[in-house]
Amino acid sequence: MNDQQMATQVDDADFSVQKSIEMPREISWLSFNHRVLQEAEDKSNPLIERMRFLGIFSSNMDEFFRVRVADVRRQMLLTNYTDSIDQSEHLLSEIHSKINQLGKRFDQIYKVLRKDLLKKNIEVLPNTDSMSESQIIWLKNYYRTNIRPFLSPIIAHEEMDLQLSLNDNDFYLAVSMNTGTKTTQAVVEVPTSDTGRFVVLPKEKNQGRLRQILLLEDAIKFSLDDIFKTAFEYESITAHSFKMTRDAELNLSDEIDESLLDKMSSGIHKRLTAEPVRLVYDKEMPEDMVKFLKRRLHFTSFDSFIPSGATRNFRDFIGMPNVGLASLEFTSLASVPSSSFDSYDSAFEAISAKDILLYYPYHSFDYFTEWLRQASFDPKVTAIYINLYRVAKNSKVIGALADATRNGKKVSVVVELHARFDEKNNVDLARQLQTLGARVEFGIPSLKVHSKLCVIERKEKGRIKRYAHTGTGNFHEKNARIYTDYSLFTDHPKITREVMEVFEFIKYSYRQPKLKHLILSPVNSRQRINQLIDHEIALAEAGRKAGFKIKVNNLVDAQINEKLCAAAEAGVEIKLIVRGMCALKTHTPQQQKNIQITSIIDRFLEHARVMIFGNDGDPKVFITSADLMTRNIDFRVEVGIPIYDVDLKQQIIDVFDIQLKDNVKARVVDNEQKNAYVKRRSGRNIRSQISIHNYLMKVNSLPQ
Repeated sequence: MNDQQMATQVDDADFSVQKSIEMPREISWLSFNHRVLQEAEDKSNPLIERMRFLGIFSSNMDEFFRVRVADVRRQMLLTNYTDSIDQSEHLLSEIHSKINQLGKRFDQIYKVLRKDLLKKNIEVLPNTDSMSESQIIWLKNYYRTNIRPFLSPIIAHEEMDLQLSLNDNDFYLAVSMNTGTKTTQAVVEVPTSDTGRFVVLPKEKNQGRLRQILLLEDAIKFSLDDIFKTAFEYESITAHSFKMTRDAELNLSDEIDESLLDKMSSGIHKRLTAEPVRLVYDKEMPEDMVKFLKRRLHFTSFDSFIPSGATRNFRDFIGMPNVGLASLEFTSLASVPSSSFDSYDSAFEAISAKDILLYYPYHSFDYFTEWLRQASFDPKVTAIYINLYRVAKNSKVIGALADATRNGKKVSVVVELHARFDEKNNVDLARQLQTLGARVEFGIPSLKVHSKLCVIERKEKGRIKRYAHTGTGNFHEKNARIYTDYSLFTDHPKITREVMEVFEFIKYSYRQPKLKHLILSPVNSRQRINQLIDHEIALAEAGRKAGFKIKVNNLVDAQINEKLCAAAEAGVEIKLIVRGMCALKTHTPQQQKNIQITSIIDRFLEHARVMIFGNDGDPKVFITSADLMTRNIDFRVEVGIPIYDVDLKQQIIDVFDIQLKDNVKARVVDNEQKNAYVKRRSGRNIRSQISIHNYLMKVNSLPQ
């Protein structure tokens, strides 16, 4: 039995669910995070990367509670209908069962990884008990200089509302000071944002190549007396870690005299003090301390209480340092050059010569930022239009837009203030852009602007010529090194005109754009997707070869799922790659025969959305910002763009086919959500992300 087969045995039977028309999205989401956990278990991954996958798993679980569990809880609290309450309670019970299974497996994997790292001369210390005298002296000095300045204990007196003092982005130590007759409770934030999570201890002379890492909370526990002895008398003092997760629903006030930016600021503040939905705590925490936290943080019977290991906020392990051999991390892949851009000094000349397709992170995001940089000072450029959903810190994109405003260009920016968990950043960004002189729009009320558009207008030969970018990912330098996303650059007049119509639609939503090329949510997405599927059904019914391929992050729209099942019944061959939630369930032998669903979890986060329709031998290929979710189809501004260039179209088809052949990192998504790896048949092993890199290096060595 190979390592991957062993990994698939993790509670496989436990992930079966009751028969129903669709898979509950929450259960499917947990199945996705199970796939992430499999990567932490997969021995073919380097050890440090496996630890980082545990961090990704933990970060995902935080978001799951903030959004999905919070939503189920909210439904239970608001509904007056007994049957709805019963359904929500059943779902919540099923969620907790799956979470407990995953949590137990998580703890087992962490123990194994610590042992395996020790074999590679890296020790993650469980506490300070085994430290040498010289290390203790060093730690005391390190604590005074690097940790103590950031500690501000909260003394939990009865008059204060402890819940309002805590942030769900952080985790804490619950401290109990006892005199025998009196107990004083306090809370200490573990300041990872200021100091980092990992304290790398100096090497000892007698330890050889061994490197030791102490977690920040253990350094604080070791120094409890230093924190409290000057202000409190006690006979004993103990500390245990805990973490609280709040509901992430953003509620905005309805005060008409408030500006949108002020409303958003108010709403974000409300999130910081929103009701808690989860308490995760050290399973060694005394029961009276657990009761204290539940009472003072206002938890109810609807909330989740999860005793676990002493280590909290495992998401910090995404950034676990490698203090050992380079082989403990993924080998970096050489950036794929774009011969189309590199053959010209000017990005505008390159795009004028031929449509250009980039595929991150294999290509560098620098091609996009260089295009914007050139536009910022090019005297022929008159205007830049762009919509921003998420941007990186110290973003080159923002820097280029700022330079463009200084150079007298018209800069019009659509900032999506409701980008989940980036709201504060985007509020600040909007104010910054307004100060610089850019025209800032905030999209359409009740519709998130999730499209990835940029148009640059340039005066050439006495007329305005437009260059457009559309893609599947955000204009975010950091994410472009981690997420797989497509970017298309084109000067196709009909495409650029329609992209500008989207900007006009965002500004004046009562003006319905006239579109023949773009797929635009919420205007024509559902209609166009149905038409494309219906065409394949008609081909199948006429006895012609019919089929399509779709790659998305999530597939949970009920109408789309019904359409997919109908197409499969008609004989259409459907191949789906779904990274995350997949609510589709097949119910007949014909559906099971004609629908193939896989999911790929690997070193890069699969984020590109692609649709390829057979069209009787003349494929129609689209890249899009939209998932097949009701919110993306009906309640967001999303854009899908057709690929007309023959070479680029074939490139997308080839990449998709490589992913379909993955037999290393691909899992089967079936009705039971067991996450079994795709079976390795005769022939070589294909790890699609590596194979795609090799393919693109070959393709891009030639003119596109």
